[in-house]
Amino acid sequence: MDKKQTPFFISHANDPNFVDILEEDDEGKEEEEQQQHNAQPTILTSALADAVEKRSKKHNNNNNNNNRVRPPPPPPRSTGGFERQMSLETGLNRVSKGKGIERMALPRSGRSFGGFDSTIIEGKKGDFSMFRTKSTLSKQNSLLPLKKDHQMDQSCEGRDESENKSVPVGRYFAALRGPELDQVKDYEDILLPKDEKWPFLLRFPIGCYGICLGLSSQAVLWRALSTSPATEFLHISPFINLAIWLLATAALCSVTFAYVLKCIFYFEAVRREYFHPVRVNFFFAPWVVCMFLAISVPPRFVSGPLHPAVWCAFMGPYFLLELKIYGQWLSGGKRRLCKVVNPSSHLSVVGNFVGAILAAKCGWLEAAKFLWSVGFAHYLVVFVTLYQRLPTSEALPKELHPVYSMFIAAPSAASIAWQTIYDDFDGLSRTCFFIALFLYISLVVRLNFFTGFRFSVAWWSYTFPMTTASVATIKYAEHVPTVVSKGLALTLSFMSSTMVSLLFVSTLLHAFVWKTLFPNDLAIAITKKRLIKDRRPFKKAYDLKRWTKQALTKHNNNNKDDFDAQQTSHNEPF
Repeated sequence: MDKKQTPFFISHANDPNFVDILEEDDEGKEEEEQQQHNAQPTILTSALADAVEKRSKKHNNNNNNNNRVRPPPPPPRSTGGFERQMSLETGLNRVSKGKGIERMALPRSGRSFGGFDSTIIEGKKGDFSMFRTKSTLSKQNSLLPLKKDHQMDQSCEGRDESENKSVPVGRYFAALRGPELDQVKDYEDILLPKDEKWPFLLRFPIGCYGICLGLSSQAVLWRALSTSPATEFLHISPFINLAIWLLATAALCSVTFAYVLKCIFYFEAVRREYFHPVRVNFFFAPWVVCMFLAISVPPRFVSGPLHPAVWCAFMGPYFLLELKIYGQWLSGGKRRLCKVVNPSSHLSVVGNFVGAILAAKCGWLEAAKFLWSVGFAHYLVVFVTLYQRLPTSEALPKELHPVYSMFIAAPSAASIAWQTIYDDFDGLSRTCFFIALFLYISLVVRLNFFTGFRFSVAWWSYTFPMTTASVATIKYAEHVPTVVSKGLALTLSFMSSTMVSLLFVSTLLHAFVWKTLFPNDLAIAITKKRLIKDRRPFKKAYDLKRWTKQALTKHNNNNKDDFDAQQTSHNEPF
């Protein structure tokens, strides 16, 4: 037997990506001994023969029978040359003997990892267990047989790395596009099937709290319209405030109930939304909505000032989450502010001013001043960073134009908070109001920014800045009672209420008539790493020649400068 010819994959015998298939049962070995005389001397049989010979000698030494040498095994069948030993990175296309379990390759077809291509496995349309709460790797890969060898577990962990670890923040910007980074780019693949309708909880995003923000802020607006001296000539009934407040409370309870169920059954999806650079800001929204409802509670329910416990219950969770997010902005790393900032980041700032308003109504003025200071400092940083567009240094695409309305929310809320704390619409309060008013006008005059977009739940989060600006205008009209101020307050209030009404009707139609309100949430199903890397363009010959010529010229110039410097130093008199 010629041992000088060593096949390629013998050198990879110790490679953890390859499976050793030489361990077989005794019956299989006897069948191989009966067929050994029909074997053909090929390179593959020579390689397998060497390995079998070593194993047989070791087995015979243990049995004190050193004179017996096992003959080489028969050559592999023509239909499965590499079927019994192949890389685990592409899967195993074979049926396990005696177990009846298939292991198949993972195609990159938009249905990858969703139950190993649900069209192949009978009776299983899509495997969503990878997003279920407390789902381990062994449960997620229940289609794979249990391997004695530890190399299989390591390979599976490497393959399912994108399900078990958090997705980097830069990956969301690289793989997604759209108004809220909710659309997958064409060259990207996802973990779940695209052409199937996912379970409702997986399709229910955290952005639904934008509906609650819009309705609760409307309750604040109509309370101000019914109680403000600047609008008393309208004789607005307080029952409008009561009806909107009850509707906003019902919406908050419904959305919270659905999202709590999502946390219970699909916690992996919630975790991915938390690491999403846009949706992480909506985790502040539930507490902002609760504070809006506490501020706008109808007078028939509460006669005196609110109890401080209400403020503690709503502001406590918000403050803890704020410490986490602001700490990431300040300490640097991959989630520093210049990497993750976007217009929805104002949601994490507005809550400070809303909390200051509620604290002032509860009688805790010092806590209100503290929150106002923290919110204003971070608003300046976010505002300047967004103005410079540091993350991309590019203009926002057309689909992102509606998020410009988020610029109005923070200065409007800051103006109202300062007036509530000091009970006077003084210079600083007016400064914040005028900043918000200018930003509002700069958006209104460019109506083409807000045309030609598809409806989505994310539009609701852009209504509460308009409402907040309307409330700030009403407060301004109270201290500056002129025809212009009152007319401006009524105009902005009408625009805000009209927008909310249109969105409310559109939401009902998409939810119950067309049933398109919650499409598949592709943003949470992206992979941790891109499966197919971009090929760098090959430099042409003339490019290489040009680069070489430039490098040589630069090198010669540097040498000449060094020589001139040495000559100058020698010629200088002492």
